Amino acid sequence: MFDLSFLHLSMLLICALMAGLIDSVIGGGGMIQVPALFAFVPGFPAATLMSVNKMASIVGTTGSALQYTRANRSPWKLVVLASLAAFCASVGGAYLLTQIPSQWLRAALPFFLLALLIFNLQSNAGLIHAPKHQHRKQSAIASIGASVIGFYDGFLGPGAGAFYKLLFTRGLGFDFLRAAAPSKFLNVASNLGALCVFLYLGFVDWRLGILLAVANFIGGQIGSRFAIKHGNTFIRKAFFITVGFLILKTFYDAFLQ
Repeated sequence: MFDLSFLHLSMLLICALMAGLIDSVIGGGGMIQVPALFAFVPGFPAATLMSVNKMASIVGTTGSALQYTRANRSPWKLVVLASLAAFCASVGGAYLLTQIPSQWLRAALPFFLLALLIFNLQSNAGLIHAPKHQHRKQSAIASIGASVIGFYDGFLGPGAGAFYKLLFTRGLGFDFLRAAAPSKFLNVASNLGALCVFLYLGFVDWRLGILLAVANFIGGQIGSRFAIKHGNTFIRKAFFITVGFLILKTFYDAFLQ
């Protein structure tokens, strides 16, 4: 880490702060943080860079989740069950990543995101808090959805935070503010599952991870306070902007890079 120039380290910290800010509002901060790591630390193994990204994201996302929890009470039983599902599925996804290539999923991802964007532009989901299901069905839907997204987060990961937010708004009928804390805790769980795999396999750099975690945490605190202040309409607009950016970035990564 100390082989990095002051400029490169400064750029990494700025990118981590911006990633934490964006991630706290709607998710997708990894689309800034991961490319920055690969650009400024080219000598590290890819798995080590991914573990550094997960470390920073866990700290920043946990901090913003706690901010949202203070603003709105979270359904803790639902969160715990779905988080366990996300954690276990992410472990499987991260392990599979070390065994097989992921090019096919990279190629499909931008088109899947585009379909989700069109689907949600035609809906007012997330503006009104109107839970759709009773507790058992709600827990089942959340756990199944968290398993799918958690596996994806461990295997590839871009936009997982936005997918979790979508699970709560479209799948369960939460508004964006009440979906914020639960989706963040699920994201922490799947990040932690993938990180456990990377640590077990020896892919880790604690010093760089801790530095980026501090910057990501600061960004997360700024972003979550701003989102709470400006409410559901602001978060919904940020959601569409973020997903639009994800479509362009994932298409570029899959077909033009």
